[in-house]
Amino acid sequence: MTRILAVARRVLLQLRGDRRTLALMLAAPLLLLTLLWLILDAAPYPPRLAAVNVREPFVAALRKSNATVAVLDGDAAERALRRREIDAVVEWRGGRIRLRLEGSDPAKAAAVRAALVDAIRRSLPVAPPDPDVEFLHGSPGANAFVHIGPVLLGFLVFFFTFIVSGITFVHERQTGTLERMLSTPVRRHEVVLGYLLGFAAVVALQSTLMTVHSLHVLGMMLAGSFAWLLLVVLLLAATALCLGMFLSAYARTEFQMLQFIPLVIVPQIFFSGLFPLENMPAWLAAVGRALPLTYGAEAMREVMIRGGGGREIWPQLAVLSGLAVLLALGNVRALRRYRGL
Repeated sequence: MTRILAVARRVLLQLRGDRRTLALMLAAPLLLLTLLWLILDAAPYPPRLAAVNVREPFVAALRKSNATVAVLDGDAAERALRRREIDAVVEWRGGRIRLRLEGSDPAKAAAVRAALVDAIRRSLPVAPPDPDVEFLHGSPGANAFVHIGPVLLGFLVFFFTFIVSGITFVHERQTGTLERMLSTPVRRHEVVLGYLLGFAAVVALQSTLMTVHSLHVLGMMLAGSFAWLLLVVLLLAATALCLGMFLSAYARTEFQMLQFIPLVIVPQIFFSGLFPLENMPAWLAAVGRALPLTYGAEAMREVMIRGGGGREIWPQLAVLSGLAVLLALGNVRALRRYRGL
């Protein structure tokens, strides 16, 4: 028993000396729980609807059911739906309700259906036949994996690229390779670009394999071009590569590099489309808009589900490219810790 207590005492003393690990064990779970509480405790998402040929009492009932309703004609409603200014079109035709959903976000589609059911209960003494449901994107038979597939693919590409690049760069420093390289006339930006190019070949292969596997083996939907999807995946991987290299400069060991996962990687999945950003507090949505996975998942959903191309995803591509460049410059600056050039 004495020896067991001695080992336990040694572990506690070691943890007390490693303040970063101790802080992570105590603070990171609280941070993640608070983040989940802020997201899940938000008010229900108010669906945005267009009403076509719908009587005013039913429109009023929709508004009482937490929906924002605009009364439009058929052509204007279809244009608004395609521009994603609304989530669905509700039309009364021949004694039946016709519901046309945008369909790319299952959370918003569920909010539309809930508002419609509540409005029918409020305003109609006799329930009409089940609505005729159409989808602008996706289909009624699509499972949840079709909708969250782009988010999962983006997250896994980002996660594995971040881990591999960060741990490898820490290992290079631990073994003295980086210091020996910086003792030569090679410049800091040349070191960063060299590492990026070296990693890029492996990362490109990994990302391509994951994308092809997701489409042809797992059966993810791809309504748009494979080339645009691959470009988004590669830009997301490049951003993760630069981020991993940047944070590795502030980790002394591989274990400390892993400690960044719950603080840097895990929170990003909450802002990648699983929950509507419009439903979050403004400051929390602004945090989501500063994270690369938000833009990567947004662009992938545009290509895979909505069939978009360069015209639709260029803002996300520009943000990912800008983040990658900024992080690469941060890597150059971080190397000053090892050689002041």
